[in-house]
Amino acid sequence: MNRSQIQIYTFLKSILFRKLFLLLVFIVVCLVLFNHCLPSPLFDSSYSMVITDRDGNLLGASIAHDEQWRFPPLKNIPDKFVKSLITFEDQRFMAHPGVDPFAVLRAIRQNFKSGRKASGASTITMQVIRLSRKGRERTYIEKVIEMVMAVRLELSMSKKEILSLFAAHAPFGGNVVGIEAAAWRYFGKYPEQLTWAETTLLAVLPNNPAMVHPGRNRDLLENKRNTLLDRLHQKGIIDALTMKLAKSEKLPVKPVPLPRTAPHLLARLQQLKNTEIKSIHKNNHPDIYRVRTTLNKEIQMHATESIVRHHQYLAGNGIHNAAALIMEVDTGNVAAYVGNIPDFSKADHGNHVDIITSPRSTGSILKPLLYAAMIDSGELIPSELVPDIPTRIGGFAPQNYTRMFQGAVPASMALSRSLNVPAVKMLRSYGVDRFYSLLKRLGMNTLNRPAQDYGLTLILGGAECTLWDITAIYAGLARQVNHHSKKPVLFSPVLYMDSQKKDNTLSGSSTNQSTIFSSGACWLVFEAMLEVVRPGGDSEWKNFSSSKKIAWKTGTSYGHRDAWAIGITPKYVVGVWVGNADGEGRAGLTGLSAAAPILFDLFGLLDAPRKWFDSPEADLVTINVCSKSGFRTGPNCTATRDIVSAKAGFASRSCPYCKIIHCDLTCSHQVHADCERVYDIRPVIFFVLPPTMEWYYKKKHSDYRPIPTYRADCFNSPDIVRTKSLSLIYPGRHGRIYIPIELDGNRGKTVFKAAHRDHAATVFWHLDNTYLGATNEIHQMPVSASPGKHVITLIDENGEEVSRKFQVLAKE
Repeated sequence: MNRSQIQIYTFLKSILFRKLFLLLVFIVVCLVLFNHCLPSPLFDSSYSMVITDRDGNLLGASIAHDEQWRFPPLKNIPDKFVKSLITFEDQRFMAHPGVDPFAVLRAIRQNFKSGRKASGASTITMQVIRLSRKGRERTYIEKVIEMVMAVRLELSMSKKEILSLFAAHAPFGGNVVGIEAAAWRYFGKYPEQLTWAETTLLAVLPNNPAMVHPGRNRDLLENKRNTLLDRLHQKGIIDALTMKLAKSEKLPVKPVPLPRTAPHLLARLQQLKNTEIKSIHKNNHPDIYRVRTTLNKEIQMHATESIVRHHQYLAGNGIHNAAALIMEVDTGNVAAYVGNIPDFSKADHGNHVDIITSPRSTGSILKPLLYAAMIDSGELIPSELVPDIPTRIGGFAPQNYTRMFQGAVPASMALSRSLNVPAVKMLRSYGVDRFYSLLKRLGMNTLNRPAQDYGLTLILGGAECTLWDITAIYAGLARQVNHHSKKPVLFSPVLYMDSQKKDNTLSGSSTNQSTIFSSGACWLVFEAMLEVVRPGGDSEWKNFSSSKKIAWKTGTSYGHRDAWAIGITPKYVVGVWVGNADGEGRAGLTGLSAAAPILFDLFGLLDAPRKWFDSPEADLVTINVCSKSGFRTGPNCTATRDIVSAKAGFASRSCPYCKIIHCDLTCSHQVHADCERVYDIRPVIFFVLPPTMEWYYKKKHSDYRPIPTYRADCFNSPDIVRTKSLSLIYPGRHGRIYIPIELDGNRGKTVFKAAHRDHAATVFWHLDNTYLGATNEIHQMPVSASPGKHVITLIDENGEEVSRKFQVLAKE
C-alpha cells in the first residue's frame, strides 16, 4: 500500500470512527430520552375523595377539583371488564409490547385506501399515553410519540397496572371518568357487581364518549354493546343464554346519585387531606384520595335515620340541627359519624356545618370528670354529703335547674341529678386551675383562654368543647375500666385506616389514661351515672332483665342553646348533641328532652352487651362510713355502713356532723352543769347540719331531728357553748345586689332570707343599726337600701347574732 492509499485509508478510518462515535452518542442520547420520556407521575389529575367503611363499602365521594367524577385507580379491575375491554379495543393486548404492528399495518392500508384517517391503530397502552397527554392535537407526529412512550410504559409497568390506569382515566361520558365512577353514576353499584350487559356497555363507552353515552344516541350505544356481546359469545367467553339475557337488559336512563352516607365526614377528610393524610403519604399519590374509615356502614345508616327521625319532631320547636358520634371502647374506632342533619336543601339552617368538630358550650357534661378527679385524690367519697344551698360567690350565683335546693345530698346523687350548686362548691374546693389542667391533659383541645377567664363557670358550661373530644374522653374512661389490669391504656379516637399503618387519628393526642384516673375512680363514676333517670320518667328499667345498663349524662348550656347526652357501656360510647348551628336557644331544648331520646334510640341499634363493667377490685377498697353523713366514720357516728371507694378514700375527712349534745332526761332541751345536776345530764348524739343546710335538708327529710334549744334557765351561764343556730342565706358574703327603681319612681325592695334551727324562734332584723322588724317561722325580710355599702344584722331572742356586709349597685 503506497503512501497516498495509506492517507486515504487513515482519512476514511477517522471519518468512520467519528461517525460511529456520533452514532453511539446519538444512541445513548436516544436511550436516555427514551428512558426518561415518561413523566412522573404519569397522570397529574385531581381525584374525587372517596371514603369507604371498614369493610370497603362506599360511603360517599366528592367531585374532583376539575369537576369530574374521577375515582382513584383500582388495584384490581373486574375480570368481566378486562375481557370486554380487550375484546373491543385491543385483542392482542396481552402479547404486544405497547404497539401492535399488525394493527399499524392495517391502519396504514385502510387510511391509504380511504384517503382519510379511518383507523388509528391505538392499543390500550397507547390510549393510556394519549389520556395522560390530554389536549394534544392528534397528528402523525403525536402518534409516533405515543408509540414510543407506550413501549416505554410497557417496560415500566405490568399489563395489570396499565389496565388499571386505563380503567381509572378513560372517559365514560359527561363528567364521568373511570370505570368505578361510571359504575356508580350509571348503575349505583360496585364495578365487580356489574352484569355482562352493564360491563359491555361501559367497555364501549370510552371509544367515543362525546358522541355516545347513556343520555343520548341510545340506539347506537345499544348496538355497540350487543355487537360486543356477540363477539364475547363467539370467543366462548359467555354462553348463548348469558348473551341473550344481557341483550334484554335496558340501558340506564340517567345517572344516579352516589351514596351520601357520611357527608360531613367526607367534607372533613376533604379539608384535611393536605395535612393529616398527606403526612402519611410522602408523595401526592392517588391513594391519599381513597380513605378506608373505621365506620360501620350499617350502624352509620341506622344512626343517620335515627337523627333524621327525631329531627322531624324537634324541628317543630325550631330546633334544626343534631349530631351523633358512636365510638368503640376497646379499639377507639368510630363506628358512626353523623355530623349534622343530612339535608342540604335548606342552607339557612346550617346543615352543612359539622357539629362534631364545632366547639359548643358544655353545659353539665364535664361534671363526672370533676367527680372522678376528687374521688381519685381522696377529697371526696361517693356517699358523703355535699352542700346544696343558695350560694353567691362574688357576682356568680349558681342555680339548680329546678330552682330548688336539697340542703345536702350525697356526692353520687349530686352527680346523677346534675345539681349545679354542689358542682360549683366541689370545683371551688378542688380548684379551677387544677381542673383546667386536668381537662387539657384529657384531650379537651378547645380551652384557649386562661383558667381564670373561665372561673367556676367552667363546670356549668362556661367553656366550649367538641362532641369529638368529649366522646373520646369518656371512651378513655371506659377503656381504663375494661383494661384495668393492663398498662398503659391509650385513648385517641380512630377514624380511618391506612395501608402503611394500622390506624390513624385525626385529632387529639394519645394520653396515658392510667396517669390521670384510676380504674376505680372511672368505675365509680359510671356507677353514679347509672342512676340518672331515663327520659320519660322510666325509672323501672332495672326491673327488666333484658334492659341494657347504660351510664349516661346530659348537659344543657345557658340559654338552652346546646343539649348534650353521653352514654357509656363496656363496648360503646355514644355522644349526641342537639341544638341550632347558629346558637339560637329554644325553650325546651334540654339534654334530657332533646338529646337523651336520641342517645337511647342509638343504643337500641347497637349490639351492646348486657354485661356491665367488671369492678376493678385492685383499685377499690371498702370504707366504713356514717349512715347519716356519708363521710368516713367518725368517733361520734352510731349508725354506719360499708361502701366501695377508691383507695385514696381512706384519706378523706371523717364525719363532721355527728356531735354529742348534752340534754336533760327528757331530751327536750340542752343543759349544762351550771343549770342541771350532772347525773341528770344525758349525752345524746345528734346529726347536726349547719343552719342553712339544715333549713333546706329537713324539708326533704322528715326524719331529720334538729338539736333541742337550751332550757330557759341555762342561758345565763357565761361558760355556755352554743351550737350555731342562726344563718343568713341571702345576701351572700360580700354580696353585690341591684335594686331597681319602680314605675312610681321609688326604689324597690329585695327579699333577704335567713334560717334558724328553732322553728318558733324570733329573729330581729337591723340595717345599718336601724331596726327593720322581726320574723317568726319564715325568716324573710323585704329590704330597700340606697346604693352603696351596708351591713345587715340579725339577732335571735337568745342573743345569737349574725352580721354581713353587702353592696347595693347604682344604675350605670
